[in-house]
Amino acid sequence: MSEPEIGEDYRDAVLTGVRWENRKFVRCDFAEADLRGLVTQGCTFDECDFTRTDLGDSKHTASAFRSCTFDRTVLADTEWSGCSLLGSSFVDCRLRPITLRETDLSLAALGGARLRKVDLSGLRFREANLNEADLADTDLRESDLRQARLQGTKLTGADLRGAKLDANALRQADLTGAHVDLETAVAFAAAHGLVVH
Repeated sequence: MSEPEIGEDYRDAVLTGVRWENRKFVRCDFAEADLRGLVTQGCTFDECDFTRTDLGDSKHTASAFRSCTFDRTVLADTEWSGCSLLGSSFVDCRLRPITLRETDLSLAALGGARLRKVDLSGLRFREANLNEADLADTDLRESDLRQARLQGTKLTGADLRGAKLDANALRQADLTGAHVDLETAVAFAAAHGLVVH
């Protein structure tokens, strides 16, 4: 990996369609930059600011965006494969359509995010903030939602078969019409005070 770029100012930069491989960025400012069509492979971004950045149509493979800020960022039509978004925050972002495969969103702040009907199967959301998020009709099969905050989260019609959820999540989220396996159904009943025989 190349030498890290620390504190670089990419604010307002126009870098449409560029390709970055094995680059490292630390506390860099990408606010309001045009990064539409960006392709990253094996890059790391630590504590970078993507406020009002256009990342539409970008593709990211085996890249890490750790503790980054995505505030009113355009993320529509982006693809993330084998990536880490650990501890990053997403505020009022355009997130749909989005493709996420084998991506870690542990500790991510996605409160109020609108991800209705998105395929989120197999992803890690451990300790993520999903309060008030709209995850209706999403595919969350085999996803890890342990210790995620789900107060007021809309999971109506979501597919939660094989998902890992704890009792708090089962009490806090709206699970009307959600598809669950037997194990989750029993845990749901127990979380709501029922005694299962």
